[in-house]
Amino acid sequence: MGGKNKQRTKGNVRPSSSGRAAELLARDSGLLPCFVGFGSSTSHDLGYVPALHGSEDIDSLVDADFRLVLRKLSKRDTVTKLKAVQEFGIMCQEREAEVVKGVLPYWPRIYCKISVDHDRRVREATQQAFEQLILKVKRSLAPYLKSIMGHWLIAQCDTYPPAASAATVAFQAAFPLNKQAEALGFCKEEVLNILQDNLLKETPETLSDSQCVPEEERLAKYTRLVTSSFLALKKLLATLSQQDLDALAERLPHLAAQSKFWKYSRHKTPQIRGAFFEAVSALCDRTPKLVQAQASCVCPAVLLSIDDTDPVVLPPLWEAVLHVLSNIPDCWTHVNARKGVLPKLWLLLREGGKGLATILHPNLLPFISKLPKDITVPQLDFYCIFFTSIIQGLSSERAASSPSESAAIVCATMECLRFRVLQNASEDEDSRSVQRMLLVDQLLPLVDRAVGSVLLQHGPLFAQVTDMLVSWEKRAGLGSGPTDEDSAVSRDPIFRELVADFWEGLGRMCVYRVDQEEEREEALVGLATLLRVMQNPARPNWRKKTAKICFSDPGDSEGGPEGEEEGKGSIPADGHEGPSLLRSGHLEQLVCQLAELAMVHVTERDSERHLRFLSVLLASFPSHQLFRVLLEPGTEDFPEDGEQEAMMGLEGQGEHRAALARNPAVIFLFQKVVVWLKQDWREDTELLVNMIFSVLHCCGSREEKTIILNHITEQMELRWGILLQIIQKACDDPVALEASVGWLKGPVLGEKLVGLARELCAVGLRGPRGSVPTHIHTHSWALISLVLSQQLNSEAVIGDVYVQKIIDQLHATLSDAKDLSDAGNMRPLVSFICDVASNFFSSMKGCLLLASAEELLLTLFQLCAQDQDVTRLSDSLLQKLRHACFTGVCSLVTHAEPKLKDGTFLHSVATWVRNQLLTPALTVKSLQVLVAAVQSLAESLVGAGQRGSHLLSQFMSHLTPSEEEWRRIREALPPQWVKSSLLSGRLRVTCSYPCMDVWKFRASTKLPAHLSTSALLGRILLTIMDSDGQQGADMKYTVSEVLFALQWCVETENSPAVMSDYCALLRDLNVTWEAFCKKGTTNCDVLETLLERSLKEGALWALTLANYIQSAEVSSANVQRLCGNVESFFPLTEASLSTVLVLCPSLPAKEKESLIALCVAALLNWQNGDQDLVQSGTANLAVLQHCLRTGATADAEVLLAVTATLMEWRNGKEDLFLFNSDLKKVSAGLLSLNVEMMRFLSWVTTHSPAVLRDTQWDMLLCSMLAWLETATENTAAFWNPWVQLFVCENCHLIVTLSKFFSSPPTGVADQLPSNLTTEWEEFFMEGIHTRLLPMLVKITEEFTDPDDPLFPFPVLRSAGEALCYMPVSLLTENKLPARFMADQRTNLPEQLQTLLNTLAPLLLFKARPVQLTVFQILNKVMPQLPEFDNDSDNAKCDEDDEEEPCLSPPAALMSILFDMEELLEGILGGVQVGEFAVVQPLSDEYCCILGYLLAWKLILTFFKASPSQLRVQYSLYLRKSRSLNKLLQHLFRLMPENPTLPGQVAEPGSKDTRTFFTESLDLSLHRSDWLEREVPHLACSVYYSALKDLPAMIRLWWNGQEKRVSSTVEKFTSKYVSGMLSSQEIASVQASTQSFESMTVKARSTTREVIATYSVDDIFIELVIQLPQNYPLGSISVESGRRVGVAVQQWRNWMLQLSTYLTHQNGSIMEGLALWKNNVDKRFEGVEDCMICFSVIHGSNYSLPKKACRTCKKKFHSACLYKWFTSSNKSTCPLCRDTFF
Repeated sequence: MGGKNKQRTKGNVRPSSSGRAAELLARDSGLLPCFVGFGSSTSHDLGYVPALHGSEDIDSLVDADFRLVLRKLSKRDTVTKLKAVQEFGIMCQEREAEVVKGVLPYWPRIYCKISVDHDRRVREATQQAFEQLILKVKRSLAPYLKSIMGHWLIAQCDTYPPAASAATVAFQAAFPLNKQAEALGFCKEEVLNILQDNLLKETPETLSDSQCVPEEERLAKYTRLVTSSFLALKKLLATLSQQDLDALAERLPHLAAQSKFWKYSRHKTPQIRGAFFEAVSALCDRTPKLVQAQASCVCPAVLLSIDDTDPVVLPPLWEAVLHVLSNIPDCWTHVNARKGVLPKLWLLLREGGKGLATILHPNLLPFISKLPKDITVPQLDFYCIFFTSIIQGLSSERAASSPSESAAIVCATMECLRFRVLQNASEDEDSRSVQRMLLVDQLLPLVDRAVGSVLLQHGPLFAQVTDMLVSWEKRAGLGSGPTDEDSAVSRDPIFRELVADFWEGLGRMCVYRVDQEEEREEALVGLATLLRVMQNPARPNWRKKTAKICFSDPGDSEGGPEGEEEGKGSIPADGHEGPSLLRSGHLEQLVCQLAELAMVHVTERDSERHLRFLSVLLASFPSHQLFRVLLEPGTEDFPEDGEQEAMMGLEGQGEHRAALARNPAVIFLFQKVVVWLKQDWREDTELLVNMIFSVLHCCGSREEKTIILNHITEQMELRWGILLQIIQKACDDPVALEASVGWLKGPVLGEKLVGLARELCAVGLRGPRGSVPTHIHTHSWALISLVLSQQLNSEAVIGDVYVQKIIDQLHATLSDAKDLSDAGNMRPLVSFICDVASNFFSSMKGCLLLASAEELLLTLFQLCAQDQDVTRLSDSLLQKLRHACFTGVCSLVTHAEPKLKDGTFLHSVATWVRNQLLTPALTVKSLQVLVAAVQSLAESLVGAGQRGSHLLSQFMSHLTPSEEEWRRIREALPPQWVKSSLLSGRLRVTCSYPCMDVWKFRASTKLPAHLSTSALLGRILLTIMDSDGQQGADMKYTVSEVLFALQWCVETENSPAVMSDYCALLRDLNVTWEAFCKKGTTNCDVLETLLERSLKEGALWALTLANYIQSAEVSSANVQRLCGNVESFFPLTEASLSTVLVLCPSLPAKEKESLIALCVAALLNWQNGDQDLVQSGTANLAVLQHCLRTGATADAEVLLAVTATLMEWRNGKEDLFLFNSDLKKVSAGLLSLNVEMMRFLSWVTTHSPAVLRDTQWDMLLCSMLAWLETATENTAAFWNPWVQLFVCENCHLIVTLSKFFSSPPTGVADQLPSNLTTEWEEFFMEGIHTRLLPMLVKITEEFTDPDDPLFPFPVLRSAGEALCYMPVSLLTENKLPARFMADQRTNLPEQLQTLLNTLAPLLLFKARPVQLTVFQILNKVMPQLPEFDNDSDNAKCDEDDEEEPCLSPPAALMSILFDMEELLEGILGGVQVGEFAVVQPLSDEYCCILGYLLAWKLILTFFKASPSQLRVQYSLYLRKSRSLNKLLQHLFRLMPENPTLPGQVAEPGSKDTRTFFTESLDLSLHRSDWLEREVPHLACSVYYSALKDLPAMIRLWWNGQEKRVSSTVEKFTSKYVSGMLSSQEIASVQASTQSFESMTVKARSTTREVIATYSVDDIFIELVIQLPQNYPLGSISVESGRRVGVAVQQWRNWMLQLSTYLTHQNGSIMEGLALWKNNVDKRFEGVEDCMICFSVIHGSNYSLPKKACRTCKKKFHSACLYKWFTSSNKSTCPLCRDTFF
């Protein structure tokens, strides 16, 4: 719209819309007057469009919606018009016909304007809408046709094709095809008026408003309208009937008489010129008389524009030229042909049509045929210039690069030349001159030029020349037989002479070309191409048009044969199969002459170019005559006495020998060709091979051809590459194959190839430095590969028996190479064999029916299935082996009908793979290679469909070990798996345990046979399940064994390292629990099999059963159905015990109660039982407590009875309780019995303590302490898993009792014995921890290497958990052996110092349980330590000390800290501050970092518990030692960039986000799922504590960092920590209970402000403390509030003091305010300020000014004076400048 760029009125948020304005006008029918529409000019006025209905009678016919749309169509905005037109079309389609008809009176004017709109989308949409209007109103459109038809016709000729197509579719919808001419005739006057106006009157200014429409748009619209008008005029003339054209006889001359009309021929726009010439062509075609009348205008306008080469103009221009020449006989009288037309034409032809030859040159023949004689005289000069110009066009840049352009020029040249020859076929002198000129000066030079041009050689020239010669020979009667003599064809001497002259000239040219020594090879190739085309003018691919030109002479007698000849069919492509169409004999003579000349060059000069030329001649013209010419003089007369046969040594029957001996082709073969073939320096032997087949073509029978080839193969000793080329030629050419099939299948070639294979294999085995060169190897192997892979008519190229022999040789050689592969020199041989085998398997159908082929395939598979470290094969060679192998497998499955019998490929593979698996010699890598090979084989079988799946099932059954073999390899598995399940309580094993060495994993890279077998069979099983193949009956047993191996891996916990690699391999193969459980293996009765194995063997089978029940989600009903009656498990054996424990969680409550009853009965009758008490008691206690732990209930009487039984054992069989026993000599069963008793007592203490009486409690507590005493005395036996379990359960019992007595359950405390709690606290607690703490230290001394498999990690975790309940009083009064360090300054008591010196070094111990336990213990005593420094003399500063005192935190911790700082610098030194260092959990680096952070955690706890006076001294020590600086640098390497907990939904940084700072740190001993995040979380916790407790020191460090580091620290702290610290600081102020006299403190959490109000007497002070955004890094600002009675200078001093306190003191805001208040109070008490710091109380040591100057009497702080003296290098008073004494 026009106002788009104007500023919109304020508040008007809706854009301007003309459519909305129209809606407003039509909304209320009775309020607004009618609206009159108007156009942009009077000539295109849209007329009256009623705005409101009901004003007139006709208005009621226009629907209100249509009125609105018609209004929109008058708008200038393109988008508005486009939407309106589309809406109009939709409305026409949807509304009723009567409603739409109401629009018709107003549609013509609107259509006439928008149909020529500038926007093409509007024009297209207009025609589409018009179509909908037509379909709706139909015949009702007739009254308005005359006002529409003109623009409608113009629209059909629109330059935008979619718009023109839409208008045409609308026109066809309105009028059938037979009515269209009648419709145009009805409106012809009106249409012609509009066209005349557009062509003669309209200008760009009249069509568009120059003030609104840009000039470019105006010109485009004008150009389009004029172009469309010319095209519409052409369409009108072409469509109107002759009667209608006659009716326009008066109107059309008026149009043609206008000079403006003819000036369009020179218009600058190509589209207008092209349309103009199309209209002129239509005028010439439909109104010839009018054109003749206007010839003076037509001829110059058309003929003088002949040089217009615009691609748009040229086609219609030449159409107009031809029409003018045809319809205006005297056209040349109106133009000067020699000056105005022909020079332009010559120039255009010399330039090759300026890239438009394909359009221009086809018009040349009609053009010259219409030229009158007065224009072409003298003919010799005219046609010389014409042909010279057109041939010169071949040199133009476009023609030289475009085959289509050059082909168009050549075709035009030959057409015009043949035409002129026919026109000048007379004997007068002028005609003969023209003939000689055309032949000698034009045709022969053109042929000579084509011979030397690669582009023209492949063009149509040679075929065109051949066609012309054939025509001339027929007219001359040359080569005519008897049939021709009876025909009516005359023997024209003119054409006879033309033919003779042509061959004479061609012969001279060819001889000259061949005889040139320096002639380019391209010329000889072109010459050979010319001769071959003349012999066999095959239909070229350049010929696109099928139409033929028939020339007729004035007598019409020669037109018939020419036309007949042009219409003949295609000619055979091979010169061997059909005779030449040229029958005069000149071609054969020329070929013989050239061949003889070429032979001279070959013989005398060894010309390779001439030999190649000769080969082409022999291939195209194989004849005895030609071979006679090539033979040397003296060999043409053949002897009859047999000497010739003896010389050649030919074998065969007499008649064949005689025929061959007299065959010139055979003589030439052995005299020349064989000699050339034996020349080693000759590389291009393919042309000689072609000569051999040319010779064979001249032999009479197949036997003769076989004799010749056998002789060449056996006697001539030719190179293998030549035999390869002969066979390739035979395979590629059916004619050559027919000639050589006897030789290919014969024994001579077959034995020759078998010997070749034997020789190649022998040379290959000797190594790459054999006597045969590599290129000979290449040709030889290619020959072997060809005969094994090529198939002709579903048969091998050579005999089957020879194929078998070659394959046998290859297999034997490959087997030898496999054995010799360590030498590393078999690669070339193996590579060649792979290529040959691959081609053989892929090409030969049924090849694997040969036994030798299956053996070769097996050897290939074995090489593919072995590790490269064994075979020493390169990656590329291994890839070749795999390709060859699995190509053979695919061929085996696809083409043959294999059966899995002994000796077949699949059976042999299964046997070999099975032997590999059962031998425990596979590494993880070799297993991976073997599995990959077998998996590829299985996938190939699956891909073959049902047959392949059946084969795979058979293959799987042969691959699976027998039951005895499974048992043997199961027993060979190492027993280390027991440890994990035993200590976790998932398994009860009471068998005798192995010795210490067994528990140490040996560093072996070999896998147990069971694991290797399970991995491979598991992968194949999954493949079978994926393919829905037939599952064998023993599938369930195989699946069970695979699950057994998987469970073994789970229990070993990826130790040693080879198991980690093996488990990674299983994951890559998808051999996992999830995979088997998802495949529905329950249908294979796996559950039943596992239960059966568990009941029989127990142990790991029971764990496998448990894991399967959980992973496969087996229902309780299925488990109960399999179990049956629980009584069947009794009496309990070790296997049945393991099975019951597994099944118990899935059993219903009733069955569990039955188990409890059976177990209790067995325990109560222990004296009458037949079973061993240890085994029976262990099993029944285990089942009893397992039922209780899984939800079963038992009466108090039952529990009391079992407890009473334990007391009976204690009293009667005390040796069962292992008190004061040597655990090294105790059996595993007895240890297990004690473990079960501990577990039972622990459960009773937790769930039913009320059933215990005094005696039971005494037994329980005394047994617990006695067991602990036994454990502490046997720490050397902690390598034993059963001993570890004994200690762990003892510690667990201690933890249970500690929890119970620390917080007894509600109501239980009253039921306990009266003195029980006291005894626990005073006796048992001390007894426990005085033994447990030394045991921890003793374990670390006896087991120093945590990486040792024997290291007792479970014991340390359990003991650490128990030590967490050790009270502080026992820690401070511990009974550890005294341990002190030399030169260690300390104020701590001996016991505490011993505790620190003993435990602090254990923070560096590389075992996480030890580090966490030590931290938990020391963290309890840290808050107790500062009080000893506070009471010491070191903490009290002497008033006379000039230097600020510093005090070290506990020396034991600091020494450890210093040691770890060096270690961390080595670990994290390469990581920049701000980058996150990832630490592998539980590695040495992990333990070092963990100990370092835990030590700092202890120091910060110690610092936080210190009073403010000591805190200053501690912080000064940390600052001097720079330990805090190192800590902060390490923290920003250990804290993650985004400390958000994983799985967060909220955005990072939001209040709801959980981070390492918001969540409390959980340093649990038993938690292992948090290890990868433990160090980052601990680092964040340390950083948070440091910011909270040491803000001033961290602020000082931050200010001293470089820009990058400070920016990183500030960004991280502000985002994740500052908000929490600010909120906590404000909250602590709000929740503080500390009260100040004369001062009140308030806090505002929203603004992070603290307001302090101080008032004394009449003095009132208000201070506002503002926390920064980056608190505590940024300085806390102190702002002035209200003040009364305070001087300005004093006020500023106090504000500065408070700001200093808050900035430099490591404490809270409340502590800073308290210090500031004390300072102000002292000021009001009369104490003067220190004149250095202007404060009464020192900010660090909180001292008063006491050092006075003797001169000015002013007092100063000692620390301030020290700084003054050291910084100024003077000893004068800061105030009076006198010497300070």
